Amino acid sequence: MGLRDRLRGDDGPGATRYRMQEKLLSIGDDYWIEDESGQKMFKVNGKVARVRDTFILEDPSGHEVAKIQERELRLRDTMKIELDGRSATVHKALVGIRDRYKIDVDGGPDLSAHGNVVDHEYEVERDGHTVATVSKRWFRVRETYGVEIGGDQDVALVLAITVCMDAMARG
Repeated sequence: MGLRDRLRGDDGPGATRYRMQEKLLSIGDDYWIEDESGQKMFKVNGKVARVRDTFILEDPSGHEVAKIQERELRLRDTMKIELDGRSATVHKALVGIRDRYKIDVDGGPDLSAHGNVVDHEYEVERDGHTVATVSKRWFRVRETYGVEIGGDQDVALVLAITVCMDAMARG
C-alpha cells in the first residue's frame, strides 16, 4: 500500500505526486518539477559561479521559494535549506547499510529519510510516520522519479529536501 492509499481516508487529505529529474542537474542547468498531470510547479535553478553547490527553488512566476546550499567545511555531507524565513539542515549519516539522512527543521518537528537514495527508492518520516515516498515506479519516463507527498505537508520543504539528497548522493 502506497502513501496515497494510507492518506486517502474519510478523515484525511490525499497525497500528491511530483515528477523529478533523475540525474539532478549540473550547476548552471535548470529543470522543472511537475505534478503528475504535467503542470510545472517549481523550477530548480542551479546557480553558476559558486564555489559550493547552490540551487534555487522557484515558483512558476520565478519567485524564490527556497535556497538550497551546500554547507562549507563539514566532515559529512550537509546542505542548508532557507525558505520563507525558516531553515532546515539535511545531514547524511556517516555509516549504515541503507542511506540515512537527518533533517533538522528550525521551529518545527525534525524529519528523517532512509532507503536507497541513489536508486530513488526511499521514505521521508516525521516521528516514525511517513510524510513522503520517493520512487521511480510511478513514472515510465526515462531519468525521472516521483515524490509522493502527504496532503498536509510542506510541499516546498519536502521537494527541497529531495533536491538536497539527490545532490549529496551524486556528489
